[in-house]
Amino acid sequence: MKEAAALLAKEKGSAFVLAGGTDLLVRLRTGFIEPDLLVDIKRIAATRSIQVTPGGFRIGAAVTGAELGEHAKLKKAWPGVVESANLIGSKQVQGRCTMVGNLCNASPAADSVPALVAAGAKVVIVGPKGKRTVPVEQVPVAPGRTSLKKGEIIESILLPKRLSRSGDAYLRFIPRTEMDIAVVGVAASVTLDAKGVCIDARVALGAVAPTVLLVPDAAKALIGTRMDDKALDALAAACSAACRPIDDKRGTREFRIKVAGVLARRAAQIARKRAGGR
Repeated sequence: MKEAAALLAKEKGSAFVLAGGTDLLVRLRTGFIEPDLLVDIKRIAATRSIQVTPGGFRIGAAVTGAELGEHAKLKKAWPGVVESANLIGSKQVQGRCTMVGNLCNASPAADSVPALVAAGAKVVIVGPKGKRTVPVEQVPVAPGRTSLKKGEIIESILLPKRLSRSGDAYLRFIPRTEMDIAVVGVAASVTLDAKGVCIDARVALGAVAPTVLLVPDAAKALIGTRMDDKALDALAAACSAACRPIDDKRGTREFRIKVAGVLARRAAQIARKRAGGR
């Protein structure tokens, strides 16, 4: 990874990292980009494995969506994260696409990013000055732009160890039944106590602002409650209030604001059920 970062840092022209290539190669072939350098990281060992660690999971940057879906322990611990990654593209695309690529494209509508944010995931970044670890939500800074500095590459994603009585979920709205870009995406992760009261929560929204949104007010609406209808109504209202969407051919601003609240409520209910709540 240090050698790959050094290659990127030395290149004076445009340089790109190739992992799955499911977006990069399309942009290249359509003439949208003309790279002076492509650095392929797929054969670097650190990028190709899913490791169970004392702190949770370490997922290499070149691990594919299909490989995520086949990892039983990861699916059991973080079903919402795996489900979100497995919504990217078709079965064929799943054999190549990566969550890190989805993150570094910095699309506001990226499916896996809200789920990673709700999970409290972090990324390990390798660069000319060594390694640093940052929360996922700090990587995208604008549509198509990230906070990565010249010569930096994301080596892996770190998912925290799953606490008992915890669950997560991701839902999106798309115009078609599959293989479409999210008009709205919502992820929720909750932890319950032995009595079914929510003691921790994180809620994230996609496709309703220039970057993914972590919504603290939505989490506050759930914490300290049994996630009853009153709490879920407050959650939905907080999510709708946080939205800063645009109007486009795929959905109006008003529609996105409304749907964000509806999906937040449903995602929270799924997360609660997965955490053992009723």
